[in-house]
Amino acid sequence: MSAYKSIDLTVSEGIARLTLNQPELGNPVNELFCDEWPHAINELASRKDVRAVLFSANGKFFSVGGDIAMFTQTLDQLPANILKWTVGFHAGMARLARIDAPVVAAVHATAVGGAVSMLAACDAVYCGRSVTLGSGYSLIGYSCDGGASVALSTRMGLARARRFILMGETLTAEEAERCGLVDFVVDDNAVLAEAEKRAARLAKGPTRAYGEIRRLFAKAFTQSLESQLEDEAQALSRMAGTADAREGLTAFMQKRKPTFTGN
Repeated sequence: MSAYKSIDLTVSEGIARLTLNQPELGNPVNELFCDEWPHAINELASRKDVRAVLFSANGKFFSVGGDIAMFTQTLDQLPANILKWTVGFHAGMARLARIDAPVVAAVHATAVGGAVSMLAACDAVYCGRSVTLGSGYSLIGYSCDGGASVALSTRMGLARARRFILMGETLTAEEAERCGLVDFVVDDNAVLAEAEKRAARLAKGPTRAYGEIRRLFAKAFTQSLESQLEDEAQALSRMAGTADAREGLTAFMQKRKPTFTGN
């Protein structure tokens, strides 16, 4: 594995543990992170042994979002710098959405701005009861990034997501669960363990089928019904030729639990 300064990435037993790792700064979405993020995601995308991703963070905050201290150091160059920084950030998000492995998030503390965009793009989000999730963009005169307009709308519905961003809301864990932003609210000290259990279960599942499902849902609202139906048919046909699909059918007929290999 490559060594990163803003991210910790390890892989074992089919689970890639992708951890934000600038705790002394609050795990900001800063220049260093934006530079390293797409390379870390490329590693995940290129490894055949990654069957689930566990996304978490170290430190007092999950993430404080954009690095305002960094922004204020280069106000005159900021428009150009943002275009430069978002190249890596957005490329990583786009590629993460296309990998086969499902992504499970463990949110142990406050998450704001771009971090919430990242969480919304995950397949399952576990959140501690004391956690708050905020959209600080409009409070400092900014619009959103990181795919927030898509990921939040998919989870919360367009009108609710727009309100969240436009009004700069901060949600409690329970409020976020009610509107679909997070999936499971658990005790603070159980967040990582519960998320890891889910990742472990997914890591033993039909990985290629998970990938087809993730990609189908990613474009569900962007194309015609006819196109979506054809994509579903083509994906289903591809899966019918996999070892996992054969194992799934055989196990069903034999009344036993299937053993999937991700192939």
